[in-house]
Amino acid sequence: MSSSTIPIPYKQAPRGNRRERRRAETRERLFRAALDLFAKHGFLETTVEDITEAADVGKGTFFNYFPTKEHVLATFGAQRLAEIDRALDRARAGPVLPALGELATDLAGQATESPALLRAIYAAHASCAPVRAELQKRLKTGRQLVTQIFQIAQERGEIRRDASAAELARLTQVVLLGVAVAWALNPDSSLRRTAEDVWALLLPNLLAGKKRRLHAGRRRTGAPRDKRS
Repeated sequence: MSSSTIPIPYKQAPRGNRRERRRAETRERLFRAALDLFAKHGFLETTVEDITEAADVGKGTFFNYFPTKEHVLATFGAQRLAEIDRALDRARAGPVLPALGELATDLAGQATESPALLRAIYAAHASCAPVRAELQKRLKTGRQLVTQIFQIAQERGEIRRDASAAELARLTQVVLLGVAVAWALNPDSSLRRTAEDVWALLLPNLLAGKKRRLHAGRRRTGAPRDKRS
């Protein structure tokens, strides 16, 4: 499974193991405290001591879970990659377009995040070389996973074949990354709603010929859309 190459984000510990459950809860508390502070004050301005104070743990506790502040953002990125990996699993098991559409409109799990947090993360990417390098690595891995989704869709005749799956994945990633950045700078509606509107524009241009014509006909007549399209 492709997730074997992805850093595993926070996972809930087994219920019966109290010690592991407490460790998982502490890690999640640190993670969420860090993201909240990044959103309020910025990544560079937030210190490890700020994070541990907000999470109500000792300063040394932070390093039991995250070697550096940058590893908090790496965990955030790993969760986004895990969303793409789950979409790939859904695409393998059933129709591809619903899985791809949900992935796109949820922006791989970013749709519920605050614009302030996304601004802080993008600012960190722009100003911190190690964070920027991590972003480039995640984007590459994410693009490879999305390429696999498009390959499955092309094999099943759901997506056009006159462009390579890799190129469709690259262009889709560029568009959706731009959507997230633009929304973070000017959040005039919910991110999910904005992504849904953009996906509605993209989808007809991704469909295979016959499906594209059916989709266009439904839009003209106002007929209900096939959930598989």
